[in-house]
Amino acid sequence: MDSLLAHGLSVFMGFFAIMNPVANTAVFVGLTGSLNQSARNKVALKALVSAFLIILMFCLLGKGIFELFGITIPALRITGGVLVFLVGYQMLHGKQSRMHHIDETETNDSDESTDIAISPLAIPILAGPGTIATAMNNTATGDINEIIITVIVFTVLCVVTYLCFISGQKIVRFLGQGGISVITRLMGLILAVMGTQMLIQGIHDASLMNYL
Repeated sequence: MDSLLAHGLSVFMGFFAIMNPVANTAVFVGLTGSLNQSARNKVALKALVSAFLIILMFCLLGKGIFELFGITIPALRITGGVLVFLVGYQMLHGKQSRMHHIDETETNDSDESTDIAISPLAIPILAGPGTIATAMNNTATGDINEIIITVIVFTVLCVVTYLCFISGQKIVRFLGQGGISVITRLMGLILAVMGTQMLIQGIHDASLMNYL
């Protein structure tokens, strides 16, 4: 039970840091500023449901994807560690990661019919490469209990993010750019450390495989 609780807390911190609901709320407000509250709520719900389904697919099919493409667990952890570290490093400097961010000029130049709930909100802001790598790293080697906990934790985080999105304007006004910047940098530090840990574990596992 203690190990599952520790796994749940670790997964929550990883997802929370990489999705960064508070900082992404500011992005959401910027993208939906021209919409009324009802439309913003619909966009937020669709974005979070889409992100959840994407991560759920990788949680459930992670092992099958590995077998299909001949991917090893150490390779995932090394690559995932690098991706998560890069996201955290950019956030640590107060920047949105390019892997989880959309260029404003691309959004402005896109057709008005483009569904922002799917892109850029669901992909790549919420379910970008770093989020996918974190999900697969926590489920690829785990048993069914760890997979269930990972899915439950991500579901909780999606609900939290949805509540932040629908209250986005109030949150942005309350925290201000300074508060959002501090939270972004803190989450970046956590992500950088987690990415480094994933990288170390991947290198360690790869070295052990060489001796088999």
